[in-house]
Amino acid sequence: MHEYGIVVYVVDTLEKLAKEQQLTEISKVTLELGEVSSALPDYLYDAWKYVHKQSEVMKNAELKIEIMPAITRCNHCGKTYSTVKYAKICPYCQSEDTELVTGNQFNIKDIEAR
Repeated sequence: MHEYGIVVYVVDTLEKLAKEQQLTEISKVTLELGEVSSALPDYLYDAWKYVHKQSEVMKNAELKIEIMPAITRCNHCGKTYSTVKYAKICPYCQSEDTELVTGNQFNIKDIEAR
């Protein structure tokens, strides 16, 4: 379950930010999670329940996860399509010369703090 390590990293990163910006409390954290990333939202939420409480500045913080759609671009015809629905084969020209454009990311999108 690498989600635990991801959550530890997020909390550590935000603790450093809080110190740098002299924040006293982070009340909400929004993460962007790509639809085909290797992290599972349920496991991230489970890890969050335990990890964030160990941080004084984040002990009451809420976690929100936004799923970002996976989009693939065909290098043959130039069109984009849903990766989850069609996988690697372009639904327009049937080419396998495709590449993932978005949907594998994991970002801290924003925080609410004071």
